[in-house]
Amino acid sequence: MRDNPLLALLLIMAPLSLMSVGGGQAILPEVHRQAVQVHGWIDEATFVADFAISKMAPGPTSLIVTLIGWQAAGIAGAAVATFAIFVPSSIVVLLLARVWARYRGAAWQKAVEQGLAPVAAGLILAGSLTLFRAASGGWLAWAVALLATGIILATELNPLVLIGSGALVFLLAGG
Repeated sequence: MRDNPLLALLLIMAPLSLMSVGGGQAILPEVHRQAVQVHGWIDEATFVADFAISKMAPGPTSLIVTLIGWQAAGIAGAAVATFAIFVPSSIVVLLLARVWARYRGAAWQKAVEQGLAPVAAGLILAGSLTLFRAASGGWLAWAVALLATGIILATELNPLVLIGSGALVFLLAGG
């Protein structure tokens, strides 16, 4: 698999497609591990930059795999990674959509939804922590993140104010 990045991208991203409960943020820890630590396709800084680009682009966070695929194997890598991350889960959704609609409100369906909610939240939290470690902003980053989280939870302040404030803190700190 090391000699064939296209095959590696397919075999890594296709199963992750099926695990993306909660969206692309949920699979970030494993995408990071595979792309940075296991295969070395990109480094930490590139992963963070790719994440930022994927968040600014219209579409899901899982678009990060397109960028990683491109960096691993050019345009063919981008195509394979994109196919692998979107097609398997799309097929499952298409197959299950009728069943899900048919049994809307059933006890088992409510139980599945309630059970998946904390799983999705945990996966999203793990993705956030992976990004936080990759960005390596030190204690100041932790302080800004905790303060911003508290403000978001306690007020209705526009998040753009917090983003600008965080940028200003790091600008003033010389980071």
